[in-house]
Parts: sequence; C-alpha cells; structure tokens
Amino acid sequence: MTTLVLITFFGGVMLMLYGMRLAGEGLQKAAGSRLRSFLLNATSNRFKGVFIGASITALFQSSSATTVMLVGFVGSGLLGLGQTMGIILGADIGTTLTVQLLAFKVYDYSIALIGIGILLRLAGKSGASGDAGSIALGFGFIFFGLKTLMETFGPVAENPLLKDLLLGMSKDPFAGIIIATVLTALFHSSAATLGLAITAAHSGLLSIDAAMPIVLGANIGTCVSAATSSIGAPADAKRVALAHILFKVSGVLIVLPFLGLLTELLGHTVLDPARQVAVAHTLFNIALAVIFLPFTGPFTALVKLLMPERAVSARFGPKYLDPIALSSPALALSQVVRECQREADIVEEMLVKSIEVIADDNLPLIEDIEEKDDDVDYLDHEIKLYVTRITRESLTEEQSRRELEIILFSDNMENIGDVIDKNLMELARKKHREKRSFSKEGMTEIMVLHQKVLENFRLGVAAFAARDPELAVKLVNHKARVSEMERVMRQAHIHRLYIGLKESIDTSAIHLDILTNLKRINSYVTNIAYPILEKEKK
Repeated sequence: MTTLVLITFFGGVMLMLYGMRLAGEGLQKAAGSRLRSFLLNATSNRFKGVFIGASITALFQSSSATTVMLVGFVGSGLLGLGQTMGIILGADIGTTLTVQLLAFKVYDYSIALIGIGILLRLAGKSGASGDAGSIALGFGFIFFGLKTLMETFGPVAENPLLKDLLLGMSKDPFAGIIIATVLTALFHSSAATLGLAITAAHSGLLSIDAAMPIVLGANIGTCVSAATSSIGAPADAKRVALAHILFKVSGVLIVLPFLGLLTELLGHTVLDPARQVAVAHTLFNIALAVIFLPFTGPFTALVKLLMPERAVSARFGPKYLDPIALSSPALALSQVVRECQREADIVEEMLVKSIEVIADDNLPLIEDIEEKDDDVDYLDHEIKLYVTRITRESLTEEQSRRELEIILFSDNMENIGDVIDKNLMELARKKHREKRSFSKEGMTEIMVLHQKVLENFRLGVAAFAARDPELAVKLVNHKARVSEMERVMRQAHIHRLYIGLKESIDTSAIHLDILTNLKRINSYVTNIAYPILEKEKK
C-alpha cells in the first residue's frame, strides 16, 4: 500500500509540473514575440512594471520563468536593472494567481479540459488551434494531478507519524521553510510546492500553522532558478537575480516575527484551509510590492553596491547570444538577430576599408581586415550553434522561417568576409608587390562599383532586420543593375587595352578580378532577399 501511495504521489506531482510547462509554452507561443515587446515597452514606470510582471507571470505559470527572462534581457542590454524592479515584484504577485486557481475545486473539470486539449491538438498541431490545445491540455493535467494528489493524501491523513511530522513543522518554522525552499528549487516552481500544500490542507493533513512556513520557503525557493541562470552572465544580469533573492528573503525576515499572529488571523477566517494557504501566499507577495515599490531606486543602488561591476575581459566573443534566452524562442531569435547585425557591422567595416587598401596601397589595414574576418567566422559559428539550441518544439511556423533566414544571413555574411579577406586583399597585395597602378578611369570605375555594392549591402541588412519585402524586391532588382555595371566597366577596360593604355595593360588581370569579386559580393548580398520574398508567397 505504501509503495502504491508513493507511486501515485509521484505521478500526481509530475502531472502538475508537466501541465504547468505545457500551459506556459502554449500561452507563450500564442502570444509570440508580442510578449517580448509588451515587456520591453511597459517599463516606463514601476507601477506599470508591477502590472506587466503579474500579467506575464500568469501566462508563464511561473515567476521563475519571468525572472529568468529578465536576467536575459538585462544581460543583453535590452533593459536596465532599475527597470526590472517593479516587474520582479509584479511577477511575485502573478504567480499567486495560479495558486489561487489551484485552491478552487476545479479538479472535477480536469478530464473535460484534457479531452478538449487533445481534440484541439488533433485539429491543428500548429497554429492557433494547436496552441489553444496545449493550454487546455496543460491546465487539464494540472487539475488532474491536483485531483490525484488529493486522493492520495486522503488515506494517509490519519497517519500518526505524518501528523507528528507536520506538527513539528508548525513548531519549528525554520525546518518548514528549508524543506519548502528545497522542494521549490527542485520543482522550479513555487506553484507546484504550494499545490502540494493546498491539496494536503484540503485533505485535513495540513493546518495553516504548518502551511505558513511552506508558503515562506516556496517564495525563497523560487529565486533559485534565476540565481542559477545568472551564472556566467554579466554583472547586471546577476544583479537581477540578487534583487529577487533580497526581496524574498527580506520579506520572510519581516514576516517571521509576526508569523503566530498571521496564522491566528487566517485561522479565524471563514475560509477553508486550502484557501487560507492561497490567501497567505497572495497577501505575502502583495505586501512585498507595497513595502518595496516606493524604494526601488535606493534598492537598485544597494544591489549595485553589493555586486559591483568587475573588469570585463577584452576577448572577442558573441555579445547577445545569451543562453538564458534559449527558454523563450521569441527572445532567443531577437537576440540572434542583434548578433547578426553586429556581425554585419564588422563585415561592412571590412568592405569600407577594402577600397582604401586597393586605392592607396594601405597595407597595414590588411592585417586589421584579416582579424575582422576571423571575428566574422567565429560569430557565424556561434550564431549557428546558438540557433540549433533553441527548442524546436516551442517554435511557431513563423519563428521557424525566421530561424532559416538567420542561418542564411549569417552564412552570406561569412562568405562576403571571405571574399574580402581571401580574394580582394590578395589582389591588393599583388598590386603592391608588382608596383602597379590603376588608370584614373579604371580606379574611378572600381570605386563606383564598390560604392554601389556597399549601398546594396546596407539595403540587405535593413531588409533582413525589418523583414521588409519592399526592400527585398529593391535588392533583387539592383542585382541586375550591378551585373550590367560590371559588364560595361569590363568592356571599358578592354577598350583601354585596345588603345594601349599602359596602366590598364599592367593591371588588367587584377582590375578584372576586382570587378568580378565585387559582383560576387553583391550576389551574396542579394541572397539575403530571397527568404524574405519566399515568406511573402506563403
């Protein structure tokens, strides 16, 4: 019998955890990238931040998920530390909504929700129907897990050993806090720990005296995910995790002296034990917001004082590819796009400097261009590796297309960098080594074609960043013009050979190869447009 109870208990907990994850992923996919812009645009004041933090946490089904996302935003420079304070407090309130929902007797509808979820998933594995199915199925699993736990707790409610253990927890709140903290850290969800407490209270197994330490411990335990995710992150990202820990621990220290009074007050209410647990959790987090919200400025300064900025290594590497963001595909993809734009900035600098080397024999620049090509190669490798780590099951069809656009864009940037470094710079070296000079007309033609390719490069980067089909069409149309320019310039050079112009004869092979390679660069630039135009056809 004991073995069966343990197996049933384990299954119920796993159902709740999986349901929370499934519902959170479904809600996140349904909201898409709007969640990210919603969060970034809602930090103009701390009161709005509280509301937004609560709303997004209600969607994610976890304050840990929201805080981890904030760590990623701050680590990548999208948000400042001060902007996150209100959101953190709001996230703590948002997670109480899930706990309040668990305290209602909703488990009778679990099978119906699971049936609806399966039906919707079968009707459409992707798109709005599939997302709605994931949400319904997730909540159905949560409620069914809750029902399973209540049925498990019923027979063991009269066990004298368990009663003595829970009685001891009410007499030693520190033990209850530690146990709940560890459980929440393992579950990565305070709602799961409090769900257990609520089901135990429903069955008469847990009094509010024993439940209050669990409430406090669950609130501390929810900080563990953010703290773990900030390991190896920039100082500001670590500060977000520290702020979350300080809010929770300070709140617990404030409440502890009044724990007996609070449990007595809740015990005298008309609420049933399960609702008392949920209300205690809600009141604790609302109290945190009321106490700390007026002092977010000084609190931010305190966090910075406790965790000062350290000297940053000069070693080159990705700036925006934050592993923390991988759990949120919309955020991860937006971060990769920023890294791609950084990669493009390096390639653009190489392209600009290449004409200086060719025109003025500025050989010291060649070494700089070679180093930048190494940087581009490294970023290309890291971008592709990062993209493959994004959870594919969580990607919408639109996000999958964007993933392909990113890979192709980075590939084209790497190809352009190679053409500049391996081909154009080698031609510049040859020109210098043989002490050759272009004719005035020939140099002018090369500079005109280079300028046109540079304009198209900037147009291509803008089309990629904005996913703008009009810019993509313009870019494709420009390809034919560049090809025509290159053909006309090639004929003009051949004409100068016919009339015996010495500079043209001396530099003929170099001149024609430079034109060919500039045209080749333009072809790689044009490749950026095709995935964007393909998207418009669907």
